[in-house]
Order: sequence, then structure tokens, then C-alpha cells
Amino acid sequence: MDVDDVFRRIVVYSTNVVNTKFFGIDYIFMLGRIWMDPNLEAQMPMATNARKKAPVPKKALHAGPGKASIHVATQVRAHKTREAILRAATRVFARNGFTDGKIESISSLSRTHDRMIYYYFGSKAQLFVEVLEAAYEKMNEAEEKIDIDLNEPVAALTTVVHFVWQYYLDHPEFITLLNSENLLKGRHIKKSARASQLSSPAVAILNDVLRSGVEQGLFRSDKSARDLYIEIAALGYFYLSNRYTLSVFLNSDLRGEGELDHWKSVITDTILRSVLLVLPVK
Repeated sequence: MDVDDVFRRIVVYSTNVVNTKFFGIDYIFMLGRIWMDPNLEAQMPMATNARKKAPVPKKALHAGPGKASIHVATQVRAHKTREAILRAATRVFARNGFTDGKIESISSLSRTHDRMIYYYFGSKAQLFVEVLEAAYEKMNEAEEKIDIDLNEPVAALTTVVHFVWQYYLDHPEFITLLNSENLLKGRHIKKSARASQLSSPAVAILNDVLRSGVEQGLFRSDKSARDLYIEIAALGYFYLSNRYTLSVFLNSDLRGEGELDHWKSVITDTILRSVLLVLPVK
């Protein structure tokens, strides 16, 4: 029986036999964690002063290799549980948005318990913050792997454009998560302590590409990497996030055969024409 199973049993048992009017279920849940691993006590924001000041048991001070192994295994299981919740939350929020994304749906999909979600993340809002952070991190990690040759700025810029477009196609959840957060006027991402660290590496890459193009006399010198990135993102993001309504209004399936490749070429041509000193002749 692993630690999470023990937690579930403690919660169920406590709910049935303990007067939760005096001992809140969150407190009981916390005590179960501490009982399984005394080292977690210092991490418990809900712990009482008496519990915080309690001396560490001698057994914990002189824990042997076996105890250390159990502690490591517990941490590994906790990490896996947390990651499972994050993955499930990403799917639920991407499908239903923040408002309609239910904790019950997330716990069911992650095969955990509602209380475990609150234990690891504190609230639904904080869980959504971490889902957004993870989504940005995932894209940033992919952007850092973009392979370009700065000696060929036109080809390098084309590579970046194609990367962003393909990433949006491969990760539709990224677009729907951002749609949901923008409807809420960025309420959650503003609370992220790591927001300033999540700026796109692609902006720095584009800055290098533009500099190379200017030095070679190919690109305009008045174009900023930030503006160029917004152009690239906007041309792909708008098309995909509005494809359903646009398909109806334009009487054309924007994801039909050949349509995605066509728009990819439109984005590429538009971006290149916005930076080139001499426009290509068609």
C-alpha cells in the first residue's frame, strides 16, 4: 500500500469517525502526511504552533538507510502524483476553461482525490496558475531547441515562423488555455511569481536573426524582435483560435485539405516581406 492510499484511508476514516467541526478534514489530512513522513512537518503551512515547536523524534534524527530509502520513495510518489494532477488539469482546463473546469473531473482523470489536489496546490486558482506556467515552459523548452544558421538570416527566420505555426498545430491545448486566461483578463498569470521568467526564448532568437540580416544588408534596421514575434504569433494564433467561426463566415473549411499548408505559406511570405529591404519578385 503506497502513501497516497494511506492518505485516502485516513481521509475516509476521519470523515466517518472524527468530529470535523473541531478537527477540519484538511488538518486530519495534514496529520496523515506528517505521520507517514515527519520531515514534511516543516513544510505544512496549516500546522499549529504546538506542532511546529514539537521536538523531532529521536528515531527521525537517527534514521538509517532504510528510512532514507522510504523517504526518497515517498518523494518520488508525491512527484508522480503531482505531475498526474497537472496533466489531468491541463486537459480539463483546455477543454472546459477555468470557470467550467471542475476539481472533480481533474481528480477522476488523474485517479487521485479532491483533497489531494488541494493539498498539493492549495486551490483551483493556484492549480490553474501552475498549468499556465507549465504550458509556457513547455513551449519555451521547444523554442530553445530551434536549430538555425545565423549566416542565413532569411532561412533562419523562415525556420522560426514554421516552428511557431507547427507548435500551435501540435499543441491545441496551448491556444485554448490562453483563450481562457485572456477571457479572465490575465487574472491568474498575474499571480505567477515566475511570470517574468517565462518570456519566450524566440524573441532573443529573432533578435539575433534580425541583427544578422541587417549586417548583411538584407533586413530593415527599424524592426524590433518583439514586434516581429507578435506578428508571427498573431498570424498563427488568430487563424487557429477563430477557425470555426471564420470557416462559417467564409464558407470555407480552414482546416480542409491544403488549407493549413496554404496559410503557412501566407504567414511566411507576410513575415519576410515585413523585414526584407528588397521584396522578392513573383
